Amino acid sequence: MSLEKTSTWESLESDVLIEENHGEVSEIIVYNDDVNTFDWVIECFMNVCNHSFEQAEQLSYLVHFKGRASVKVGVFSILRPMKDSLCEKGINAVIETVKA
Repeated sequence: MSLEKTSTWESLESDVLIEENHGEVSEIIVYNDDVNTFDWVIECFMNVCNHSFEQAEQLSYLVHFKGRASVKVGVFSILRPMKDSLCEKGINAVIETVKA
């Protein structure tokens, strides 16, 4: 992902979509690339994952500097359409099961 602007880091709150008795907990992992811009990734995180601008921006920096980041946690059935939408938008995303 190419760096187009900088911002201060603020506290990052994770969104949790865990519902009792609806399956294992999973997470969407997004991997860094050299194609997508910060602005595009932030927009995708806001539109697809319902993150605030601040959350989306912070997650985009984590993806860029660490190479990957967990961008959403919940049950597989809820995460699957989000992951598919991110992939359709050119974001490299997978779902991994969280080990309890």
